[in-house]
Amino acid sequence: MINFVHFSPHFPPNFKHFTRALKSEGVRVLGLGDATWEQLDPMLQSSLTDYYRVDDMHNYNQLVKAMGYFTHMYGKIDGLDSHNEYWLETEAMLRTDFNIKGIKTADIDVIRKKSAMKERFRAAGLKVVEGEHITDFNKAKKFIKLYGYPVIAKPDSGVGAADTYKINNETELHYFFDKKPSVPYFMEQFIEGNIQSFDGLVDQNGNLLFHTVNVNNDGVMEVVNNDIHTFYYSLRTLPGDIFEAGQKVLKAFDLKGRFFHIEFFRTHKTKELIPLEVNMRPPGGYTMDMFNFACDADLYQVWASMVSKRLAHFNYSRKYHIAYVSRKNHYSYQQSHQQILAAFPDELVLHAELPEIMARAMGNHGYLIRNESLDRLLEIQQFIHETT
Repeated sequence: MINFVHFSPHFPPNFKHFTRALKSEGVRVLGLGDATWEQLDPMLQSSLTDYYRVDDMHNYNQLVKAMGYFTHMYGKIDGLDSHNEYWLETEAMLRTDFNIKGIKTADIDVIRKKSAMKERFRAAGLKVVEGEHITDFNKAKKFIKLYGYPVIAKPDSGVGAADTYKINNETELHYFFDKKPSVPYFMEQFIEGNIQSFDGLVDQNGNLLFHTVNVNNDGVMEVVNNDIHTFYYSLRTLPGDIFEAGQKVLKAFDLKGRFFHIEFFRTHKTKELIPLEVNMRPPGGYTMDMFNFACDADLYQVWASMVSKRLAHFNYSRKYHIAYVSRKNHYSYQQSHQQILAAFPDELVLHAELPEIMARAMGNHGYLIRNESLDRLLEIQQFIHETT
């Protein structure tokens, strides 16, 4: 029997379906988290063979003790994942120490550091945004002299848009150096464009099982820093250039047996496609559920079938455009929540209150809407976002 550790199985809440799907495939699922058993969703409780609670997920010694317990009780661990970007490094350490297949400590820099990603993009023959490590004010000034304002400064190894700055002038540059965390930073040219992501799942040999493209109305940096709405939607017909570029990136990173989320800039002026960064896990929030509703499929189950080695191929079609539309509590809206539910009984397929920790990036409340027509989807989005 396959032994799989679902790391932090309770968060985000919709990822409980990974555990549900694994169990249905006959996999022994072992939960490792900091929530109490009573706090776990009933679906999780019924899907887990065992659960080990630690006081602190950041205490590596506690995690090693938990893994030791699982190994003693059930034998060799075959897989471990949370599917969450925040835990990539910790998971890699545990896979290394317990000889578990997947991303190890030696692999982590290239999928975490923006600078290392950029070198892989270049090696794949893709054009990149110019950037370099910034250690002090003078080095930043030299970079800006070459490329001009505005520039983007981001932690070289970071999660999402945390501690990311758009710097428009020298005053803001001084502010950045006064306020920035004491971690290595990477500075890049600012590109006018929107973000399009190539998202999907590859099998154990690196072959595509599923792929799609999502278009973001605004980047995560703008959403977080300006505390504005999140809105993004899937395409039914995929641009050929993003499919080709996405394939090159997957080959360059030699990804196997994982979900992926590869972000590209689509420039406003030339419509050129430029790789931004890779995330070797499913897209955040409710995007996994967007995959499912767009295709009338169950990608949680597809992944679990791949883990259990029972799946060689997955047939699907993109039946609908689907969008994630957020609301934030500090806005005053024209339409009430109940009015939205009543107005779109066919298009609205899921809605949920989000945990506070996700609210700044993903909103306090999220709606998934779908339709065969993108124009209709955009009309509904405007209705949901209309303010007083």
